[in-house]
Amino acid sequence: NFCGKYSIQGTIFPAPNFNPIMDAQLLGGALQGISCEKDVLIDILTQRCNSQRLMIAEAYRDMYGRDLIADLKENLSHHFKEVMVGLMYPPASYDAHELWHALKGVDTEEKCLIDILASRSNMEIYQIKEAYLMQYNNDLQQDIDSETSGHFRDTLMNLAQGTRMEGFADPSAAAQDAMILWEACQQKTGEHKNMLQMILCNRSYQQLWMVFQEFQNISGQDIVDAINECYDGYFQELLVAIVLCVQDKPSYFAYRLYNAIHDFGFHNKTVIRILIARSEIDLMTIRQRYKERYGKSLFHDIKHFASGHYESALLAICAGDAEEY
Repeated sequence: NFCGKYSIQGTIFPAPNFNPIMDAQLLGGALQGISCEKDVLIDILTQRCNSQRLMIAEAYRDMYGRDLIADLKENLSHHFKEVMVGLMYPPASYDAHELWHALKGVDTEEKCLIDILASRSNMEIYQIKEAYLMQYNNDLQQDIDSETSGHFRDTLMNLAQGTRMEGFADPSAAAQDAMILWEACQQKTGEHKNMLQMILCNRSYQQLWMVFQEFQNISGQDIVDAINECYDGYFQELLVAIVLCVQDKPSYFAYRLYNAIHDFGFHNKTVIRILIARSEIDLMTIRQRYKERYGKSLFHDIKHFASGHYESALLAICAGDAEEY
């Protein structure tokens, strides 16, 4: 059922009648031919869920004694390669991989840090930190500490602790928190910024729903508008991202995709990252929100800006051209 506002749905599901050995054989044939059969790669890897892809990689190793990711990297190039390789990582490893490159690349990619850390649950954050340590032998929090600065860094560090309250809500405390947020938007001292981010990073989603409602009552203003007016830079972007994720995560990602496609001349990295990371969680819902909000379908916009096998792979992850979105 696609209709309900709260039926959150991905676009990629476990394939029925799944046969990892047959898939591994087909992939081996596609990668070893004289010319790489890219359509076969797309047909198989975008039509299997992540845990199935991991089983295919295992079967591939048993069969050929080689690593599927390494073979994909060797045979493919550019953005198409990024998509196909990205699909092969378990979710936490993929996030860790993206964070590592965002922190350790030539320039720190703040928007990537914001996308991931503002939107992941405590459990996801915990798994990301484990994967980061295993893959890069580094501590994620230490890397954030050394590669970012100011209140932006403090807020990221807080999110990276993964200690947000879960499921707890206290109506009487909501008005108090809303007052603190309102003062923080008036006074903007270091201490106020600190209290602002502590509330946004540590209160449960249920609690923050009430806090934002109270904020509206006290100030007559939407919390996002207030933050945009009072603060700037990446600190402001991060705070807004947290608020938007609390309000409606699929809408947040629809907004990020729209920006990446239209304001940054198709920012490939962002589009790839969001499509892959959300494919089994809420990408179908993101497509609905995108269509509701921007009037064009995500499918249409990707078709317009991408091309070739890269386009086919992205569209396949979006899962078919659903009429409405």
